[in-house]
Amino acid sequence: MAKIDEKVLWGAAVKLRDKCDPADYKNVVLGLVFLKYVSDKYLAKFNELKAFGDGREYDDDYYIAEHVFIVPEKALWPYIASYSKDESLGQKIDEAFDELEKKNYELKGILPKTYSKSELDKVALGELVDFFTTHLKMEDADGDFFGQIYEYYIGAFATYIPQKGGEFFTPQSIVEMMVEILQPYKGRVFDPCCGSGGMFVQCSKFVKEHRGNVDDISIYGQESNPGTWKMAKMNLAIRGLAGNLGERNGD
Repeated sequence: MAKIDEKVLWGAAVKLRDKCDPADYKNVVLGLVFLKYVSDKYLAKFNELKAFGDGREYDDDYYIAEHVFIVPEKALWPYIASYSKDESLGQKIDEAFDELEKKNYELKGILPKTYSKSELDKVALGELVDFFTTHLKMEDADGDFFGQIYEYYIGAFATYIPQKGGEFFTPQSIVEMMVEILQPYKGRVFDPCCGSGGMFVQCSKFVKEHRGNVDDISIYGQESNPGTWKMAKMNLAIRGLAGNLGERNGD
């Protein structure tokens, strides 16, 4: 199960250093990593289907059947990367998220369309896009990379990111131990402060490793932080997991 190389996450932080608050690193990086992930996965599947030579690469059903998001041309990473030196880059990224939401109902209203409004220097944003183009390969990525990014930046920049209002990130090792104890082969899984959804990802991984059926578990959760709630929704969506996290963030 491939994870993101932490050297890449550190390299991304270097690109953002002095360009935005360290507390915002994870938010800037996460949206771009998500966009790169869905694009790489789509293009890999597109090329696999194209090899059949019968045009099936243009049939959405082949992607939906394997939980691969439909990625329109203007949301593909190569298209976005072509604007890395352009002042309109932030707008192009936001438009890419709009296009993804139009083609994938499960992403409706949860993608971070804030890059055109961000105070982040556009040169730095372009450098970050170029950096990911060269160093971030997501074709084989799996696991809770949302949680990995969150945990990495919280840990690496702990002195700059004060914990507020009881917000804490549960380390992956603790989540893995809890799931091993619970043994969620089937039934309802509830996490009352689900964060980015790492508990749900680990439960689905547990079921698959024990040759069970993921459809035998039902996911319920809540998260009060609006940004983190969206992360959890995205985390479930990329794995094809149906979960009830409410219509919005809340307690």
